[in-house]
Amino acid sequence: MPVSYNRLWTLLTDKKMSRAELRRIGKISPNTMTKLIRNKEVSLSVLCRICEALDTNIGCIVDFVRDGQDRTIVRRGAEGNP
Repeated sequence: MPVSYNRLWTLLTDKKMSRAELRRIGKISPNTMTKLIRNKEVSLSVLCRICEALDTNIGCIVDFVRDGQDRTIVRRGAEGNP
């Protein structure tokens, strides 16, 4: 099922945390971070580590996208996102 991590990027901006900080705190590999940036599926354990790092729940960082919905990839520097 297609996913969108736009909520994650918004939350990072709200918490004034960079993607590099999230990678370090959540122990996320560079390849996994690339999957997140490209709205690709990652393991549940990765999502749980992100939730722990941000003190939030999974619904605050990921959306499941139905066919036909927008899956816009948020690029670094676009619209004030890290």
